[in-house]
Amino acid sequence: MEFFVDMATTIPEGTTPEAVAEMRKREAARAAELARDGFLRRLWRPPLGPGEWRSWAIFSAPDADELERLLASMPLRAWRRDTVTALTPHPSDPGLGRPE
Repeated sequence: MEFFVDMATTIPEGTTPEAVAEMRKREAARAAELARDGFLRRLWRPPLGPGEWRSWAIFSAPDADELERLLASMPLRAWRRDTVTALTPHPSDPGLGRPE
């Protein structure tokens, strides 16, 4: 299954810049692992407002429970709110590779 995940992060007040940098480093490492293992398929940075920290992603997982386990394994989840939308193929999707 594929899932669209809107990930909105709020850094807790009083968090030091060093702690933020360390968290981002750990998050990047975990994201690279998930990508390598085929779970994190795409990642985007949508248009952001001042002070907003948000990402959009496509994840692939066998089911919603496994997706939740994967999202929970990401360090930024401690500061992040995820909105998950399960995706189903559209019959007119040009990526389906239909013969002409």
